[in-house]
Amino acid sequence: MTTLFEYVRNLCILGDRCAVPGREAAAASAPTVPERTGAEERKSRMIARWNKALAALAACATIVGGLSACGSMTNADGQAEKMTLVVWGSQEDQLNEDSWLQEMERAFQKEHPEYDITWKNQVVASADASNLAKQDPTVAADVYSYASDQLGTLLDANAIGQVSDPTMKQLKRQTKGSPTMLQTVTGEDGNVYGVPLAGNTWFMYYRKSKFTEQDITSLDAMLAKGKVSFPLTNSWYLPAFYMGAGGTLFGEDGTDAKSGVQFGGETGAEVTRYLVRLRNNPNFVNDKNGSGLAGLKSGKVDVVFTGNWDAAVVREALGDDWGVAKLPTFNLNGKPVQMKAFAGSTVYAWNPYTKHPVAADQFAAFLAGTYSQEQHYKMRSVIPSDVEVAATPEVKADAVAQAQIDTIAEASVTQPSIAEMANFWSTCENFGNSIYNNEVTEDNAADLTDKWMATYKHLL
Repeated sequence: MTTLFEYVRNLCILGDRCAVPGREAAAASAPTVPERTGAEERKSRMIARWNKALAALAACATIVGGLSACGSMTNADGQAEKMTLVVWGSQEDQLNEDSWLQEMERAFQKEHPEYDITWKNQVVASADASNLAKQDPTVAADVYSYASDQLGTLLDANAIGQVSDPTMKQLKRQTKGSPTMLQTVTGEDGNVYGVPLAGNTWFMYYRKSKFTEQDITSLDAMLAKGKVSFPLTNSWYLPAFYMGAGGTLFGEDGTDAKSGVQFGGETGAEVTRYLVRLRNNPNFVNDKNGSGLAGLKSGKVDVVFTGNWDAAVVREALGDDWGVAKLPTFNLNGKPVQMKAFAGSTVYAWNPYTKHPVAADQFAAFLAGTYSQEQHYKMRSVIPSDVEVAATPEVKADAVAQAQIDTIAEASVTQPSIAEMANFWSTCENFGNSIYNNEVTEDNAADLTDKWMATYKHLL
């Protein structure tokens, strides 16, 4: 049972909504409009909220009936608190009354009889939620899912709420031993915003009859035996070689804009030389506009790099001959170096402009909780990020799920979510095109890699 102190503390963390005796009812029910702030200002506001919490706690402690003067979750007559919550989610999650979202809403309501909730579900995919929310967060949904790489823009727009202490406790349990998932929802201010529902990365599919189990651990071994398709000109994939060799994007944790892009130096030049040799290998095929999957089906390609979204296509193309695995290593100066993909997540979070911050935080956490992820996998085969669900026999028997989970755990880097990341993509793509078009050679690799890095210093 939640103590008085815990309730007041979390209420204050969730949006400057501590009520004290004498405050007008209208003021108590209206959300405090957050200001557009930087990290230091957000920290200052948090300290102010704690001061309010202590004042509210002292006032409430003298009141018979406990929380009635502190924003009780029930009305004065003891009835459940009536509220309307607007929820954004994917179309697939809410097709009908028996869909996952509706089922989770009913389960949440059963778990929280202190609320009487009218649900208003709207179709807004996680990829689109940030753009809509940041335009005017005051009219955005109370609870929504977003792609973790958009966290920076949501913070800049003050359109996302920090998780409460109970939610943080839940999140630490769900990500125990999997720091990447926790990092995907950690802002540049060090605070956490939302709970991951599912991971997002890419890995490798292959034709099993072509390779041994040992072969698939090495990109170079596979190139010696079969046709390998890779999106060399795609800036979401190309960094895997540079990050594997120790290159960084905006510092070690991806939140330090001043650190910029560090793919250069002698190591970066060696990676570029490797990519030149890769492009010139007769068994290499550049994957562009779906050519890799098409080649897999026609028999002209034996290896492709993509994600869980293409699993069905691969199975159809290869039948019983399909295989899947985490990313392989590549040979750099005679040593195996692990390729590292970008890793992100689909996240549920709450809107700081909501009229019901406690319930919104609780529901966002519930939607991405262990039970909800378990049901999400059973109903829609969405690979869970929760370590407990990932360890269940059903998920462990799912080869695609294991390839994704293993890649995130062992062969990934958290995709930076800061706003400066927007300047990375096109320049990286241009460099990949330069390699593919033979403009970059082994002889000029060091010079052109440094020039590539110099473009970021200008942009950032």
